[in-house]
Amino acid sequence: MKSMYSLLMIFIVLLSCSNNQQTNDPIPDHETFTIDSKYVNEKRVITVWFPDEYKNSTDSLPVLYMPDGGIKEDFPHIANTLSELIKAKKIKPIILVGIENTQRRRDLTPPTSVAKDKEIAPVVGGSAAFRQFIQAELIPEIQKKYRTTAKKGIIGESLAGLFVTETFLIAPDMFDFYIAFDPSLWWNNKQLLKDSPNYLEAFPTTSKTFWFAGSSAKDIFGNTNKLAEILTSNSLPNLKWNYSPEKKEEHHTIFRVTKEKALIWSLN
Repeated sequence: MKSMYSLLMIFIVLLSCSNNQQTNDPIPDHETFTIDSKYVNEKRVITVWFPDEYKNSTDSLPVLYMPDGGIKEDFPHIANTLSELIKAKKIKPIILVGIENTQRRRDLTPPTSVAKDKEIAPVVGGSAAFRQFIQAELIPEIQKKYRTTAKKGIIGESLAGLFVTETFLIAPDMFDFYIAFDPSLWWNNKQLLKDSPNYLEAFPTTSKTFWFAGSSAKDIFGNTNKLAEILTSNSLPNLKWNYSPEKKEEHHTIFRVTKEKALIWSLN
């Protein structure tokens, strides 16, 4: 019989996957193209949304990258939110680039030595290859195809939040700002959390921004609180960060409840 830990972890991951099906959100105008990636050894579908300011001018804009970014995933949800915030002048115009999933649990997780973690999918631990795909193939293609500034960020929830947090810690120069909702810091017996002080010691001197939130989920809230404590103890003058503890929210509600304040804070 599986342990309660195993059942809880699988439930959290499956619930997260169900949340990524945002079929009730209107699908905004967008462009789609594919990249035949040598890093993840498959063709990946990329979806791009532009604000009106991009279409009606020759301006270059910053870019927000998003795992879980397919049309049947979180892309419509975030694109519509960005559109509303831009029209209300709460944020400046920005381009959204969504990465449609193929093997989500493979791409968004680092390697693990915990047997129960490996039960969530046939293949896990591919975050390094996925990160290479984004850095070496996707970002250059976006810069080539569209008018972009140097400023770029990444947003993700649950396992995608884990990927965002891992990238922030181990490859901080990849993006300028990072947004993570309910990052799955329990992965691999909290190894990323344990290693975070070492990563912060080697943090670059360039300015970075990190916003993250934690819901009331048992294996989320304590870990996001701990990350906030670590960031406080390892204060860096070039790092601006904000933690939003959301004890009234559940894992499946936190993304939509906190999305606007996350984007407004991070983009301003």
